[in-house]
Amino acid sequence: MIPRTNPAGVVLFTAGLLALTACGTTVAGSGAAPGGSPGVSGAASPAASPTVDYAAQAAAAVARHDKRFPEVATRCAGRSTGAPDPGAPDALPTDPEARKYAENHAFKKQAELSPQAACRGDAHAARIKAALTPVPGTAAKLSELLTGLGYEVAAGDVYGTAPNLSFVVSIPESGPCVTGHLTPPMSVKAHGSYVEGGCHEPRGGH
Repeated sequence: MIPRTNPAGVVLFTAGLLALTACGTTVAGSGAAPGGSPGVSGAASPAASPTVDYAAQAAAAVARHDKRFPEVATRCAGRSTGAPDPGAPDALPTDPEARKYAENHAFKKQAELSPQAACRGDAHAARIKAALTPVPGTAAKLSELLTGLGYEVAAGDVYGTAPNLSFVVSIPESGPCVTGHLTPPMSVKAHGSYVEGGCHEPRGGH
């Protein structure tokens, strides 16, 4: 027996589908968004993140440094700001024991400085060394002297007891680092940050 079709039911079912479509219901797989173009999702796409201009940030930091330390800026004006020449890669020793020692102490490697950064570091080292006369008698006095010269001294940056006082500071805004040992003969030198980060020489190893 052939099933009989109910015309009224067909009409009602068709009308229901039309009502749903009119209300903005999207049929699965159609790719259309309510009130939008086909293939466009109804959710708003996130705004693109702005590109960070690191070169501009570095230049602004150097400008702030130069304003803070005009004598250093004058001394180093015109020096190249480009990256240092990496030169030939460091070759590990062929002797097994020396090679192992070099590998285990690679964490003490310092970052290379550009000509301008090296100039700034040397200028700051000379500036600090000239101010260490007379030599401060305590760590507190040394911290006070460095702060008065415009350097930021954090906990642990000045250590030891007279006459074996030492300090480590990072040049504000532009780097690099300056490390000093006041034990005669006095040594105040600039250097790049260590591979593991920071101006303090890492104490650990592997």
